[in-house]
Amino acid sequence: MTAFTLHDLEAIVAARAGASAETSYTRKLLDRGAAHCARKMGEEAIEVVLAGAGESRDRVIAEAADLLYHLLVLLKARDVPLADVEAVLQSRTAQSGLDEKASRKDV
Repeated sequence: MTAFTLHDLEAIVAARAGASAETSYTRKLLDRGAAHCARKMGEEAIEVVLAGAGESRDRVIAEAADLLYHLLVLLKARDVPLADVEAVLQSRTAQSGLDEKASRKDV
């Protein structure tokens, strides 16, 4: 059995984006626009923070899964492939995290 990856989830999000809103939560989110998808992702991020601050390990895992899903939906809404995000992450590994953060300009 192969491991499930974020690329697998990205492909599922893309497939479900092609379905009808009556059968796909993903399509329903996308139909409401990128701003709605961003707000939903923000809600999920807050839930991860709250879970991380004091809830069970299982709750942290579940909320992190929700956050990753909603991040990929937002990326889909903005036509940003996961590979583009990975490329930025890869470029940041060329130096220490502290040096990289200090060198950032407002994006």
